[in-house]
Amino acid sequence: MPRHRRALAAANIRIARTLRFDTEIRRIVCTTNAIESVNARIRRAVKARGHFPNETAALKCVYMAIMSLDPIGRGQARWTMRWKTALNAFDITFDGRLSAARQ
Repeated sequence: MPRHRRALAAANIRIARTLRFDTEIRRIVCTTNAIESVNARIRRAVKARGHFPNETAALKCVYMAIMSLDPIGRGQARWTMRWKTALNAFDITFDGRLSAARQ
């Protein structure tokens, strides 16, 4: 079997495993959109600046881009609201093992 077919078969198995979970769980597990959004914001900030005199200036630009993602400071509250339904779905899917570990 050619190498690309083996890779495709392995990817299909991973996707099929993921699809067995509820949508709430998949929403949390598949975070590629959030990661891509952060990367786009960092790229935009670096591109607007152009060049940096040293590594510290570049790191400061990346830090400021990340900190400006949530200027109001409500990101953590929004994140925990999204987790509530996912935690309930995890608890149902895994027969209460999550709630037993929390007690």
